[in-house]
Amino acid sequence: MSLSKESQAREDICRVGKSLFDRGYVHATAGNISVKLDDGFLITPTDACMGFLDPARLARLDANAQQVSGDRASKTIALHARIYLASAPFYNAAKCIVHTHSTHCVALSLQLDASELLGALTPYFVMKVGRVPVIGYHRPGSLAAAQEVADTIAQYGQRGTPIRAVMLPRLGPNVWAGSPLEAMAVLEELEETARLACLHPDAAPLTDAHIDDLRQSFGAVW
Repeated sequence: MSLSKESQAREDICRVGKSLFDRGYVHATAGNISVKLDDGFLITPTDACMGFLDPARLARLDANAQQVSGDRASKTIALHARIYLASAPFYNAAKCIVHTHSTHCVALSLQLDASELLGALTPYFVMKVGRVPVIGYHRPGSLAAAQEVADTIAQYGQRGTPIRAVMLPRLGPNVWAGSPLEAMAVLEELEETARLACLHPDAAPLTDAHIDDLRQSFGAVW
């Protein structure tokens, strides 16, 4: 990646971080954002507040996820690196990952005993987010969580439903897309749908016919 593209990625990470913080999607020092470069990664530093990021102090890592500059990288780089690798063969290949502790997503994970966080509640959730598998609980930064997430991405992709989000119970979602702005949009749609589910816990999902219509009309993957 050229220096100008890397500089743009740094600016985008900080802009998205501030936007998410200002609107309450992240709080305190929770959450992180990373971008995959041609020769490594950028990621927000450990214990950094997303609302006050400095582009020059983002952690820069090489292709082996070893830090080369910036403040100390978030411990979630191991998870992010596995997501980038695991998603690469499928349609929803990650170029940016956003992790938050979004309130309604976490609230659902506290009361849910299911393999996926949400059903097909709205057409835009189906089109813009898709299925969100719930991973088993692991402590923050766990390598076992990274492996389980990678395995889940592969399982969904191999059966023709590539995913762009996973839910870490009691922690929060990880979402990915082609850029920080695109990943933020996925996160926003996911959290808004989780909020609707909390407000209307008995809401019926879209029917199979509705979902087939979204597939045929918009190429939705579900």
